[in-house]
Amino acid sequence: MSMIAGLPSPYNRAQLKGDLVAGLTVGVMVIPQAMAYAVLAGVPPVYGLYASLVPLGIYALLGTSRQVAAGVVAIDSLIVVAAIAPLAERGSLEFVAAAVVLAGLTGVIQIALGVARFGFLVALLSRPVISGFASAAAITIGLSQVPGLIGADLEGLPTLWRLVDDVGALVSGAHLISSAIGFGAIALLILLRRWKPGIPSALVAVVAGTLIVWQLKLDGSGVDIVAEIPHGLPAFQVPRSSLGLIGDLVPTAVALALIQFTTLISLGKTFARKNGYRLDANRELITVGAMNLIGSFFRSIPVSGSFSRTAVADRAGARSSLANLFAMLLVAVTLLFLTPAFHYLPIPIFAAIIMVAAFGMVDWKEIRDLFRSKQVDGWIAVTTFGVTLLVGIQEGILTGIVASIIAIMFRITRPDMVELGRLEGTDLYRALNRREDTQRIKGVYILRFDASFSFANADYIRDHILHYVENTPGTRALVLDATSINDLDMTAAEALSEIVDTLRENGIAIAIAGVKGRVADVLKSSGLAGEVGQDNFYLSVHRAVDALQRSWEGSPGNGDTLE
Repeated sequence: MSMIAGLPSPYNRAQLKGDLVAGLTVGVMVIPQAMAYAVLAGVPPVYGLYASLVPLGIYALLGTSRQVAAGVVAIDSLIVVAAIAPLAERGSLEFVAAAVVLAGLTGVIQIALGVARFGFLVALLSRPVISGFASAAAITIGLSQVPGLIGADLEGLPTLWRLVDDVGALVSGAHLISSAIGFGAIALLILLRRWKPGIPSALVAVVAGTLIVWQLKLDGSGVDIVAEIPHGLPAFQVPRSSLGLIGDLVPTAVALALIQFTTLISLGKTFARKNGYRLDANRELITVGAMNLIGSFFRSIPVSGSFSRTAVADRAGARSSLANLFAMLLVAVTLLFLTPAFHYLPIPIFAAIIMVAAFGMVDWKEIRDLFRSKQVDGWIAVTTFGVTLLVGIQEGILTGIVASIIAIMFRITRPDMVELGRLEGTDLYRALNRREDTQRIKGVYILRFDASFSFANADYIRDHILHYVENTPGTRALVLDATSINDLDMTAAEALSEIVDTLRENGIAIAIAGVKGRVADVLKSSGLAGEVGQDNFYLSVHRAVDALQRSWEGSPGNGDTLE
């Protein structure tokens, strides 16, 4: 077995060439993006490059996806700045230290969850929650770059409400040359993406903007530039912060841990299906944790997986996680030898790169599809979207999770109660309201509910059954189709006992069909099997109905064995 988790076996020279090309392609793309997302996170641009070194090497060794491109991503950066901005001044040493500590905390949580095989926790962030959150976060990311794009001064984190309140100050404070560079870069990025998608548009914008500022000496005219970027690789350094600050960062670290894992596993599964291999979810959780934890000792801010760079890596021929290693090497060369080339890089270019990438992440179609397939999922997405956009990142995520849990609990406590009828000309039974060729069996109420029978829905199911038989004259028997019941607890067993007693007091027979072994065990151990009567259990609804009809004709039969 290969020591590199994401390396296919056998691995040949052609695959190595594909990884080399993909790695260098992604590396060219990641350099401007990483610096831009570092600025978005509130730290100097060089920290985006630091985050594109050790973490990428770790994913190359441990990651089980062959296409995922690791590194800094916009949503993570937005969460970082939203969490730390109230605690420290953006760009300050305290802010940078907090961002690095946040990466380490996030990594510890992810590794602990992965070792405990808690990868299933990703289910807390359902597809509607992620869809609503991602689209709202993308809009927030894009809008947050307006001051940088036009060279206006706006202290603190530019939120939607602040931008609306301060629109006059933004317009009056806009710098004409900076605005021209910013909007020109946006136009260039969009046009290149549409007409020449194979060209690294972000790098072209960076080179063009840098040359223009350098040649025309626009930094002397008020255009903000990157200026000095420290050269050299980051040295090993233990992240340090006060206990109070660490405590303040823990809730954000938990949210970030789940969001990053969800992003990574969604990306990984998408490209694993496309390329015909399997992903190890718990291994991925440990891997992203190692990227964040070990990376924090080399001054990395939080990292996960990038959708845009992963798509580029796949198109460029990535065949293993080694593509990340080649991208890392290109970043290392840049840090060692090329940082002076970024001296005149204008800040509006970063804002343009982030805005174009962010607004491209807004997915209205996904939200529409959720409404079409299941309205409750659409409303969860819209709720998450609204709270994230109007209130805040963490509040939006928490609201989405709570809304999902409420929806699940509602479905559990109010399961679909389906009346069955015989499919014409067959021995099969189907929902009466679904097919016109189903026939109601006279005097028999055949009921199926698609849920576990538990304390959460016991009263609802009992009340539904008793209400039906009390208000439907001529009901002689209840046949409960138990094929979809996969669990039965003692509260539900007690409710079933009440149903049996009430029905018999009213002269109504009961039969239970298709009981699963696990449910049968509870029926026996609780004594309910004896109360119902062994002759009233059947292998199928058809056998139960047939036995009841024959008994009414004077030919009683025996039930089936309860296994």
